[in-house]
Amino acid sequence: MDDDLIPLDPGFGERFERQFRPACQLYVVSPPAIELPRFVDSLKAALDGGPVAAFQLRLKDVPDADDILRACEALLPVCNAHDVAFILNDRADLAKAAGADGVHLGQGDGSIAEARALLGRNAQIGRTCHDSRHLAMEAGEQGADYVAFGAFYDTTTKPSHYRPAPEILSWWITISQLPCVAIGGIFPDNAAPLVEAGADFIAVVRAVWDHADGPGAGVAAFADVLGW
Repeated sequence: MDDDLIPLDPGFGERFERQFRPACQLYVVSPPAIELPRFVDSLKAALDGGPVAAFQLRLKDVPDADDILRACEALLPVCNAHDVAFILNDRADLAKAAGADGVHLGQGDGSIAEARALLGRNAQIGRTCHDSRHLAMEAGEQGADYVAFGAFYDTTTKPSHYRPAPEILSWWITISQLPCVAIGGIFPDNAAPLVEAGADFIAVVRAVWDHADGPGAGVAAFADVLGW
């Protein structure tokens, strides 16, 4: 009887998984430096530009915790008003103090278990996994809510020698229900292969903040590739 079965198309698993996952969404990351209160208006403009699922405040060059908390205090209400998740980069302790929706952890930013214990079960905890399938599986086992792969393209925002192929996204969605984020040099004109490969989110920086017509237009420019 088994000899009469028709073998599955090798791509069937990927297409099956994508069919039952939500459409790819936009994940906006802050520029490396911001100026308050001006950036409050920039964020409002960006979130008015189209559907944004999450905003990450990433101020890696700001050593003063009080400055980061002041930025959170100014920007968190904007995200709340737009029903956008507010994620803080690196610091679970500051995410807790600020009342953020979650934290994004690099490989050197502490354990997922410790962040979960501090922030609670409802917090969104992401982990940078570069181009590593092993790190992604490890993050999933440790209780991350999403994994991030990249940089997929050249980037000046956060230079990286890692260059995963889009296929890592296709692989991930066939083995895990956890969302995957694609990041690194993503613009409207190069995002399609990542969306087609299965990214649940595309994380963008300069495409929004450096857009010639402002951050709202930067977000709106992804309408075609994300099918809004």
